[in-house]
Amino acid sequence: MNKSSLALAVALGAIAQQAGAAGFIEDSKATIGLRNFYINQDTRNADANTQEEWGQGFQFNYISGYTEGTVGVGVDAIGLLGIKLDSGKGRHYNPDSSKYSGTVFPTDENGRAEDQFSSLGLTGKLRLSKTEARIGTLQPKLPVVTFNDGRLLPQTFDGGQITSNELDNLTLIGGQLEHAKGRSSSSSESLSIGGANNAQTGQFSNTFYYAGGDYKIGKNLLAQYYYGNLEDFYQQHFLGLTHNLALGSGALKSDLRYFKSDSDGENGSAAGRADGYVSTGYYGNGVTKGEVDNDTWSALFTYSLGGHALSAGYQQVSGDSNFPFLNQGDGATAYLITDRQIGKFLSAGERTWLAEYGYDFSKVGVPGLKATVTYLSGDNIDSVDGDKQEWERDFRLDYTLQDGALKGLGVSWRNASLRGNAAADQDENRLILSYSLPIL
Repeated sequence: MNKSSLALAVALGAIAQQAGAAGFIEDSKATIGLRNFYINQDTRNADANTQEEWGQGFQFNYISGYTEGTVGVGVDAIGLLGIKLDSGKGRHYNPDSSKYSGTVFPTDENGRAEDQFSSLGLTGKLRLSKTEARIGTLQPKLPVVTFNDGRLLPQTFDGGQITSNELDNLTLIGGQLEHAKGRSSSSSESLSIGGANNAQTGQFSNTFYYAGGDYKIGKNLLAQYYYGNLEDFYQQHFLGLTHNLALGSGALKSDLRYFKSDSDGENGSAAGRADGYVSTGYYGNGVTKGEVDNDTWSALFTYSLGGHALSAGYQQVSGDSNFPFLNQGDGATAYLITDRQIGKFLSAGERTWLAEYGYDFSKVGVPGLKATVTYLSGDNIDSVDGDKQEWERDFRLDYTLQDGALKGLGVSWRNASLRGNAAADQDENRLILSYSLPIL
């Protein structure tokens, strides 16, 4: 039994003794989230050029209240179920045994999509004053680790986290993660990064430490610092500033981010790298895997006026390695302004310009309807064949029913194209129906 599982068992035992206490039941909430998800990926210059899958996802969320007393005790639960509606062998087939799954569903021994997959996560929690400790299933959303929710079901992590709001305007967070459960998997896996995350021959770690804080300076400025350390792979520092400014009849939001990442443990030694503790990047002389060495900074500015929102941004990746982040090889999120529908634009040396326009149609009498178009252009990517480039265009249309029996039903169409000589050209469409049903 791992450390998180043992601690969770102890916490749940204590909770069971007090489950009838006032507050635990009265303040509980439960919902069932429904997500119908269709995706079509057309990879233009690859052998297996089409991935097409359709499924129905169910997400049960239970959030308890706390027992009374100086130390409040509670428990949360998340139940996930994905059911295949359509995915033929020619549209899911996964002959590469080093991969975890297809686009949406796990892969069986014959390379076909599983008919269904499911998991259950429990989280014990304690509250003392304005400090909360959680252990079990976590879904952190922080600069150094962010769970992925880009498919039928969300990614989850196993570990523990403490969040403190004892000081006004300051939130402190620290924790440790041991495993991740992929967005298309029922099993927990150890942690890794790009370059080392081959499921059969790669290297993994069971220890990721993170800590940091958000400090609100006045009502319009937020300063952030976070540290993350994946044992034997990398350590990472993050600095961020977010500012909101009234400008004319509209508002200007500035989002500044800086990451500094270096090697840790086995990745920092030649022997460790020879054993597979490596990062993807370009190190000269044809070497594409090696030591973590990365500085990434970005600036994104968004001006909003009425229903319009216009954004412009720039990101610079420096150093020999790609930007490192927790990536087990089965779908992950990097906290970058360039992590978009298809690409992430995080290769060694890459410079990316970003432009985006969004419109909220409620301003012209159609509440619930929103549209966004984004364009990214990246160049100067270091590679064996010289500098390479890529671009991506995304379009997103969202509508949420505002009244009637199905009030809250969301419909989303997402279309994207990726081109260039840095990776395979790809076109992608996603159609998503979502609905949340409160049951408690």
